[in-house]
Amino acid sequence: MPHWLQLMIDSLPTLLLAGLTFTIPLTLISFVLGLTLGLATAIARLFGPAPLVAVARFYVWIIRGTPLLVQLFVIFYGLPSIGILLDAFPAALIGFTLNIGAYSSEIIRAVISSVPRGQWEAAYSIGMTWRQAMTRTILPQAARVAVPPLSNTFISLVKDTSLAAAITVPELFQSAQRIVATTYEPLILYIEAALIYLVMSSVLSALQVRLEARFARYGGMLEANR
Repeated sequence: MPHWLQLMIDSLPTLLLAGLTFTIPLTLISFVLGLTLGLATAIARLFGPAPLVAVARFYVWIIRGTPLLVQLFVIFYGLPSIGILLDAFPAALIGFTLNIGAYSSEIIRAVISSVPRGQWEAAYSIGMTWRQAMTRTILPQAARVAVPPLSNTFISLVKDTSLAAAITVPELFQSAQRIVATTYEPLILYIEAALIYLVMSSVLSALQVRLEARFARYGGMLEANR
């Protein structure tokens, strides 16, 4: 068996374990928290009072205007200088959550704004409150439009978690770096890590297509019932 193939086989369990124990949990938790933060930020910008709108805009401006890697460094290496100490995983979780929250808020704000005003008026005409109109009428319609961009954001997040290696989170990419430090085979190990990311992204892309198709059928049923 070729040396490179044996090395990839030997290192595969370690890389997969790092992916299962750190990369995937970091991705899922960050995305759920970021999506929640993004929804709150979008609603604040669309319907909040002026001071809250200003805070939400400032948050989005800061996060979208600075690199994710710099944000992670500020949280993990910078905050200790003012007495805030965080372990690597929570620091990465906070960084990714804030980043996803800012970007997803723009997506959510756009799709909510795209829902025709008549849908609000129809909801109010049958006695719904603002909260009921939002949860029962507006958000279900907006979700159908938001699926593609939010799915792309999720897939990008899977790959972006490799940046957590820079703040010592032992995720998939840092595990590859550690093996490289002992085997001195960077090309083989980094290609293997890239292939694992490629497989995960490909699986998620396939799931995205199925999800979009399901929402498209749901949208068609809504149109047919009108």
